[in-house]
Amino acid sequence: MSKKSWHIPVYGLSPGSKRGIMIMRDAFDGSMEEQHIERAHRDGGYTFIVQEEGKTYLEIDFQTCRLSAPGIVFIHPNQVHRVIAFEAATISTWMITEENLRPEYLSLLNTLTPVRTLPVQTATVTTLSEAAALCLKLADQKTDQLQTTLLQDSCNTLVGLVISQYLSEGNITGEHSRMEELTRAFKHELEQSFKTIKSPAAYAGSLNITTSYLNECVKASTGRSVSRHIQQRVILEAKRMLYHSTRSVKEISAELGYDDHSYFTRLFTKVAGLTPLAFRDKNLD
Repeated sequence: MSKKSWHIPVYGLSPGSKRGIMIMRDAFDGSMEEQHIERAHRDGGYTFIVQEEGKTYLEIDFQTCRLSAPGIVFIHPNQVHRVIAFEAATISTWMITEENLRPEYLSLLNTLTPVRTLPVQTATVTTLSEAAALCLKLADQKTDQLQTTLLQDSCNTLVGLVISQYLSEGNITGEHSRMEELTRAFKHELEQSFKTIKSPAAYAGSLNITTSYLNECVKASTGRSVSRHIQQRVILEAKRMLYHSTRSVKEISAELGYDDHSYFTRLFTKVAGLTPLAFRDKNLD
């Protein structure tokens, strides 16, 4: 196994990017030749891809995904991913850093994770492509005093359009809407605290609801219990650490809040279907 650093690689925006915003439109076919693109990594911002033509094959958190036109995908900065290949693909893609996002959009994005590739209507991709083309023009302008503000506003419009597509999947009202809202709040709390808090009751307490009602909301919205979400989030992080570092299972267990690494190994095996070391061996470079 090749030597790996503890930190998962994070690829930021290119030097020519405008104040934390990168946007491009291009055509690709075949596998990526640039090694830094092929290597699994995290991005230094919130990344969005609009598939205008063809297909893009991605690996996101160890799951292979196919993004077919017309379609979209959002990749959170926490998600480890890589491009596998393109098939006659034309894409518009942009990355935007946290400080450039509208607060309400940032909050929604942090509760959407993880998301799947999403098929959309051709008209939706056309609208997104046209909005992206405007952003590209703004990014190329050099003299306009409001250029940075206009680019930021335009990119936030793009982000809002993508968020609306994901939210429209669960476009419901009444009590179900309340359940969705509480589920998003739970997922936000989980992302912040999964290393230290493992109890469903603790998450319910932070939301000022009962444990049974939180479980009802989360299960109705996602099909999985609160405990299952907690376990899967912990094991996902463990997979990232196993893949990107040479830390021992005991060290990873402690990092994730488990003093008993034997218990952690049993939990990993239960959720992932193989032991931590078997997962590491399976994903050797």
